[in-house]
Formats: sequence, structure tokens, C-alpha cells
Amino acid sequence: MRRNLLPVFSLLVGTLFLFFGNGLHSLLLPLRGTAEGYSTTTLGLLGTSWSAGFVAGCFFAPLVVRRIGHVRAFSGFLSLTAIIALLTGILVEPTAWIGLRALTGFASAGTSMIIESWLNERVDNQNRGVIFSTYIMITLAGVVGGQMMVASGDIHTTILFMIVGILYCVAMLPTTLSTAASPQPLKSVKLDIAALYRNSPIASVGMVLIGIANGAFGTLGAVFGSKANLSPGHVALMMSLAIAAGALIQIPTGRLSDRLDRRMVLAVLAGIGALAGWSLALFQPDNVVVLLGIVSIYGATANALYPLASAHANDHASPENYVKVSGGLLLLYGIGTIIGPTLGGPVMAAFGPYALFAITSIAHVAITIYAVIRSRVRAPVPAADREAYIAMGNINVKTPESFNLSPLANSASEDNFSGDRHGRGSEEKAA
Repeated sequence: MRRNLLPVFSLLVGTLFLFFGNGLHSLLLPLRGTAEGYSTTTLGLLGTSWSAGFVAGCFFAPLVVRRIGHVRAFSGFLSLTAIIALLTGILVEPTAWIGLRALTGFASAGTSMIIESWLNERVDNQNRGVIFSTYIMITLAGVVGGQMMVASGDIHTTILFMIVGILYCVAMLPTTLSTAASPQPLKSVKLDIAALYRNSPIASVGMVLIGIANGAFGTLGAVFGSKANLSPGHVALMMSLAIAAGALIQIPTGRLSDRLDRRMVLAVLAGIGALAGWSLALFQPDNVVVLLGIVSIYGATANALYPLASAHANDHASPENYVKVSGGLLLLYGIGTIIGPTLGGPVMAAFGPYALFAITSIAHVAITIYAVIRSRVRAPVPAADREAYIAMGNINVKTPESFNLSPLANSASEDNFSGDRHGRGSEEKAA
């Protein structure tokens, strides 16, 4: 294992610091904004603008990289991110923050795509699984570690914003100083919604709904915690527990879905997530332990839905189209993350902080209902013919380039979705 990771060790170290910065900054902004008295609608727009910038970055960042090269582009994206982090600590003004978050989202897509393409240059079929799983663990550890840093400082001062800027600058060093050859040019992202829907209706519709729920909670979860009278430390713990629980449940979920109809597993998990959300929205527990416990259950189920839906879509796609299918689903998820915070902010403003979970629950109920309906339309793919379930890290910072690292991505092409790996036509295999 050491031999497999040594060639990319410095790049992975830089990645860890990048996600430290992402985790800290993404939690610090809503906490500081709440302390400043910003409305939940405004705070929701912070997530909307970031997601919109990130989706745009997946399309247009490759053009920047082709024009000026990987090293210059990476330095430029990270410099922009560090500057914005510092500006958000100096210029504490809601309209400015919304605009700056869009730029941060764009730059985050660029940096992630470059890191992922660089890692992909160093993988082969023998070490792909090791590097992919290590990358997932680093992104999770970085985001959770960054969030927990909130408890070590005062959100009312500029210190934590300065720390974010330092983390981004440190993340720049390993790749900037590397003597390794630049990776191949990034591929442009193409989104064919009609083809994706024909490939798997439940995965396509489900991705938008999953994005709505995860986008709402990911952006406004910290605002909910603050307005529910949790301390910054407890807010950081709550958000971290949701991510950690989602990571822990992925392996048993994957094994179960490899044996049963993935759509029914998706329906059950979404249903449990809906129940957890409704219990928070209706009973509004004020005991910290109870609140953290229910949020952990929510996070475990909510964060397992994306890889499950993605695995189901890949069951119906030919292997050479895996990257294209997964990249398209990721962008549908991105559309959902734009919608979620936009809806969540006004709903919280009108009905209180616990109403956030009414939004997530409605999305999860819709997933459950649609998954059950689709399971009655077509029989599941036989267990022996399914693609392997692949656990995923923090989906909110994944780009289409990340799927080139996946153990399933041994070959990729720009072919149309003309049929799955069993030779079935798209209409017959739609499920």
C-alpha cells in the first residue's frame, strides 16, 4: 500500500489541507451570518450561489485549464479561494458574501477537478482501489476536521477566516512545487438529461431530490443548529456526525443492495430519513443528545442515497459509459443542491428552524414513493449481473473527474446510451 501511495503522497497532503479549508469555511459562514442577524433566506442563498458556481465550474473550469495549464490554473483557483476566504472575514456583508460564494464554488470545482485528474494519471488497475479509497477518506477527514476547528476559535472575529486562508495556501504548495508532468487535459462535461432518464428514471429523478435534501441540510444545517440554541461546538459536532454516520453506513448499505433490489433499499433508506426529519420537525427536541442522535440517523440515511442511486444507474449502463453516466447524475444532483437552499431559507424564515427538516422529508418521501412505483414497472437486474457498489465520500465536493478514479472506470467513452452491458435497449432496460 505504501508503494502505491508514495507517488501521490504530496498531492494527497495538499488535498487534505484543501478540504480542511472547505470544511471550516463552509461551516463558519452560516454561523457568523446567523450571529450577524442575516435572514435564513440570505443564508440559504449562500448555498445556492456556491452550488451554482460549482456546477458552472464543472463545465467551464476545463477551458481555463486547457488555456493556461494545470499548475497555473490550480495556483490561480486556490489563490482566488484564499483571497475570497479572507475577504469574507473582512467584508461582512450579505450581498457580497453571496457573490463571493459563487466564485468560491467555481474555484472549488476547478481545484477538485485538477487534483482528481492528477491522481488519475498515477493510477492503474492494480492501485486504483487503494488510491480511490484513500482519496475518499482524506476528503471526509478534511471536511470533518475543518468543521471541528470552529470550536477552537471565536466566530465573531477574523481569526478563523485567516486560518481558512492559510489552509488554502498550504494546500497549494505540494502541487505547485511538484516536478511531476501535468496530467492530460480535462474533459468537457456533457449532460444529456433524456438519455440519463432513459437509462434509469429513478436515479435521474432521485438525484435531483437527493440534491434538494442534501443541499438544504448542508447549507442550512448550521443555521438550524444556531437557531436551536446549540453552541458552535455542538453545531460542528452535529454536522460532522451527519457526515461520519453517512460514511459508516455505506458499506453495509452496499452489501445489502448488491443482494436485494437497489430501488427497495433506496426506498427504505429514504423513508427512514423522512421519519428522522419529520420527528425533528414535529417534536423539536431540545435535549442535545437526542437532537444529535436523530440528526446522526438522518445523516446516515441521507448521505447513503447518492451512491446507491448511482450504483443502480450503472447497473443499466455499459461499462464504457460509467463515467459519463455518473458525471451526468452528479450534475443533476448539483441542480438539486441549487434548489434545496433556495427553498429552505424562506421556509425556515416563515415556520422556524425545524421546518428545514420538512423540506428534506418531503424530498425523501418523494424518493420513497417513486422508487416503489418504479420497482413495480420493471424487475430488478439479477444480483449476479449488477455492477459493484462503490462507496463515495463527501458528494458536495465531487466533480465528474472523480469518477475516473473509481474502480469501475477502467474504460470510458463518449458513446451514446445505446444499451446496457447485457445488450438490452434503453427502453427495455429503463427502471
